[in-house]
Amino acid sequence: MTGITMAIVDDHPLFREGVSRSLSEIQDFVVVGEGASAAEAAELAARHRPDILLLDVSIPGGGIDAISDIAARSPQTKVLLTASEEVEALVAALRRKAMGYVVKGSGSRELAEAIRTVMGGARFVSPTMRAAINAIDKRASLTRREVEVIDLAAEGLSNKHIGRRLNLKEKTIKHHMTEILSKLGANNRTEAAIRWREGADRG
Repeated sequence: MTGITMAIVDDHPLFREGVSRSLSEIQDFVVVGEGASAAEAAELAARHRPDILLLDVSIPGGGIDAISDIAARSPQTKVLLTASEEVEALVAALRRKAMGYVVKGSGSRELAEAIRTVMGGARFVSPTMRAAINAIDKRASLTRREVEVIDLAAEGLSNKHIGRRLNLKEKTIKHHMTEILSKLGANNRTEAAIRWREGADRG
């Protein structure tokens, strides 16, 4: 079968049918199956081995939990999740190696862009969620020691007191803080601490 093959799994029939119809109208897109649960998603993956499996996060059985099963049944299938603007769901999806995250309500043009991006081997995240993923990536870039320093700075400790707590020289703490500011894109330690706390609150 030529073209990009895909299966759509969503427990809302009207949404699923609408997406299926929109994608089928795009040249070289071929919808090979539809489902409404995590079990059906795994079955579709095994039966059709689609290039893309468009998967709703909140389907019965859990969309995120279904990712591992889909990968086991059809390793070449790339999972593209659809969900609301929830940072927690986005983080969980990317940890499970989902290739993309499209916010529900996105137009067919964005969905098509997501599919082509993912087929090209790159990750796709809806524009409205990119700031969140950028923040997550920045947090992940910190070293273990930098995390210790910003954790204490977020508690209100000065460089001197952080140094005493970690048994490091104040000069060393200043160096770590400079790196932290750069990685978090913050202008000062207060801004860095606020961004760090906000990220922790998001989970």
